[in-house]
Amino acid sequence: MTTSPSLPPRHRSWLFAPGDSEKKMTKAAQGEADIVIFDLEDAVAEEAKPAAREGIAAFLAARDDSERARLWVRVNPLDGPHTADDLAAIMHTRPGGIMLPKARGRHDVEELDRLLTPLEMELGIAPGSTPVIALVTETAAAMFTTGDYADAPRLAAMTWGAEDLADSIGAMSNRLDNGEYAFTYELARSLTLLGAAAASVPAIETIDGDFRNLEGLKARAEKVRRDGYRGMLAIHPAQVPVINEAFSPGEDEIAEAREIVALFEANPQAGTIGHNGKMLDRPHLSRARQLLAQVDC
Repeated sequence: MTTSPSLPPRHRSWLFAPGDSEKKMTKAAQGEADIVIFDLEDAVAEEAKPAAREGIAAFLAARDDSERARLWVRVNPLDGPHTADDLAAIMHTRPGGIMLPKARGRHDVEELDRLLTPLEMELGIAPGSTPVIALVTETAAAMFTTGDYADAPRLAAMTWGAEDLADSIGAMSNRLDNGEYAFTYELARSLTLLGAAAASVPAIETIDGDFRNLEGLKARAEKVRRDGYRGMLAIHPAQVPVINEAFSPGEDEIAEAREIVALFEANPQAGTIGHNGKMLDRPHLSRARQLLAQVDC
């Protein structure tokens, strides 16, 4: 019997830590991030990957189940030689989940599922229970498959990447003169959001590499939350509190959402209801309930 994967109740902040640094993994795990991702891909040099696998496995093995639920691992992409070795080295320690980089489409998530399932069965882990977050825009071809992930096995969230995408298309920069993303990368962000909605999983915003600019991070996190994103990747512990606050509904938002839900519950036959000088309809009720679900988790 296959078990459905699930995210931790809170998944606002996803902090990367290089898998070849026990010090940085420890600091990340002891911090405020909702989810910590130990990295075997970009943060680890080719020759250091075997030692990093061993280091991550030892780190996870020393934690109990409740701690490991928020400790995930980014494996190497499926078009390279490392993914199977990554999984073989870490799965016996039961990581909270797997990040799949450079996903080219639904077929890559299905391939990852085919690699994970026999390992889970061999190790006494419920088959299908290890959740996956897919990085879905890191190659040019992947941009055209962002809407194809509905019902993909294990898929629990989707996120996007701008740096590898720029490299994939040969761009000199992914930014405009004012520091904002250029059109292609805003398109990647939008396609990820739409694809995640189509797949009924949370969309998670990509990193902000300027980790010293916390005011800029705050503005960006608040913007993408308004757009529909439910969390954000981080590369430095200092970014985590800013992200957590930005993706936590404020008291005024919560109060208004509860008022809207109460109004519709008191008037179950109404299609539209007046509230504070505005006409509300069923989509407003749906958004209010979604917001309250974030509070009640």
